[in-house]
Order: sequence, then C-alpha cells, then structure tokens
Amino acid sequence: MSRIGKRPIIVPDKTKVQINGNVVSAEGPKGKGNLTFGEGVELKLEGNTLTVTRESDEPKARSMHGLTRTIVSNLVEGVSRGFEKTLEITGVGYRAEVKGKELHLTLGYSHPVVFPLPEGVTAATPAPTRVVLGSWNKVLLGETAAKVRSLRAPEPYKGKGIRYADETIRRKQGKAGAA
Repeated sequence: MSRIGKRPIIVPDKTKVQINGNVVSAEGPKGKGNLTFGEGVELKLEGNTLTVTRESDEPKARSMHGLTRTIVSNLVEGVSRGFEKTLEITGVGYRAEVKGKELHLTLGYSHPVVFPLPEGVTAATPAPTRVVLGSWNKVLLGETAAKVRSLRAPEPYKGKGIRYADETIRRKQGKAGAA
C-alpha cells in the first residue's frame, strides 16, 4: 500500500469538491479547477474527507495511487490557500515592476523585457529586486517561475541574474591573474 496514497485529504470549510466519474472539480476562495485522473484509482468523498483507493494491485494502479492523491491534494490546497514562488533579482540596475498583466524586467539587455503573465498567475513586486508569483495551480506557477528565471539565469562568477529565493548559487573563483 502506498504510504502517500492511503493518507486522507481534508477539505477546508470554504472549499467545495465534486466527483463526476474520473473528473474532480474543486472551488474555493483562490479559484476553481478541474482534474481528470487516470484509471485504476477511485476517489470517495465522505463529509470533508477525500480518500483515494486503488481498484487492483496491478503495477499501473499501484503507480497511480500516490500520484493521484498528491495531485488532488495540490488541487484542493491551491483553490483554498494558493501557492507562491519568490524570485530574487541580483545585478546592478536589474529590477522588475508589474504593469497590469505584464511583468516588466530590466535585466541588462539593450531593451526592457516584457513578460506577459498567463491566465491564473498573479505577480507582485514588494521590492524592485523581488518578484512574488502566486496561483492556485502549482504546475502553472512552477512553469511560469521557470520561464521568468530563464530570461536571465544566474551566472556563477558574479551571481547576477534571476534566482529562486531558496536557491543557492555555487560561485566560481574566476581568473587568478598574473602574480
């Protein structure tokens, strides 16, 4: 039995969950979303507890058990509390600001970079060198953060670029020079 798969999912008070066949839909204060899960697993909603069980002991059903539970848990948590990713910008003159549904970045190029935010992702800049991305969809949030980071990935010599707040950049020494 999967250790992750057998743990129940507690549905918060202000969140509604519905199961129609192999489609789970959840609606909460942060948004609403749908998820189609695969064959071999079954979801049951009893009160405010959601449980995932597998129909058989076949390898396909066993592999989908824990995965389905984690994805459904992320859906429920996302629509109730939401997810956040923080990016930090390091470099002289590097900065960011939000204008409507666009993220305007100055990253040392000859032109400012305009990054359109996808539907469902919000951005805030509490400081010119910090960008906080938020969404109810964990996958979309991770993809968006990775795309923003790839606009100017951190380099190992001076550490300039965009990095995640919890990321550590391994620094290199550089040239030794003439003695």
